[in-house]
Amino acid sequence: MQIPAKLKAFALVVTLGVTTLPAQMSAEVTVSHSNDPSPVLGLELNALLKQERSGLESVDADAIERLLSSFKPKSKAQTISYTQDFLASQPEASGGEQWQCLSEALYFEARGESVKGQFAVAEVILNRVSSPAFPNTVCGVVHQGTGKKYQCQFTYTCDGHADVVREQAAWDQVSKVAKLMLDGAPRTLTQGATHYHTRAVNPRWARAFAKTAQIGVHLFYRMPQA
Repeated sequence: MQIPAKLKAFALVVTLGVTTLPAQMSAEVTVSHSNDPSPVLGLELNALLKQERSGLESVDADAIERLLSSFKPKSKAQTISYTQDFLASQPEASGGEQWQCLSEALYFEARGESVKGQFAVAEVILNRVSSPAFPNTVCGVVHQGTGKKYQCQFTYTCDGHADVVREQAAWDQVSKVAKLMLDGAPRTLTQGATHYHTRAVNPRWARAFAKTAQIGVHLFYRMPQA
């Protein structure tokens, strides 16, 4: 499916905001407030929203179906229960580079979320991997950015702080989520979402995106023609 040039620019990179965390949480942990694409690209968001209001190129039903089919897992997966008891019943997780990148993203971005919320954030990352608008690997998606401080998709990768895992129990849990998702767990919680932000903010870019779900503290959105 041909992606309009203006959407290619809109889709390339996203930035996650940062909020102050409670004192009991580790200092190096960051929480994503929004996947605002405008700071990274230096785009005029108001102009993009004006273009959006004037109408994007039409997409036929077949093209939309092909897009959504790209978010479906490639292999048959076991039944998933979004509970801590279910994860506790799973074997200790391990894997390669992509598993490591996904586990780290879930640890630093969503370890304080519910199990369902952690799976939802993992869905967003893998949905981006499936989209031609983003890098085609987990590590590529997680580390995509400009190379400048706070101008990256996931703040913990560019905030200047060491990425240290201090909560082993939390790591054990999110690493199992990462393993299950990479092994083909269904991506049905967020309906193909490629972006999210917390309820603490109301970014203007979200007006141009389709809201697909609300899980825990996060609202999820699908970028047009992602």
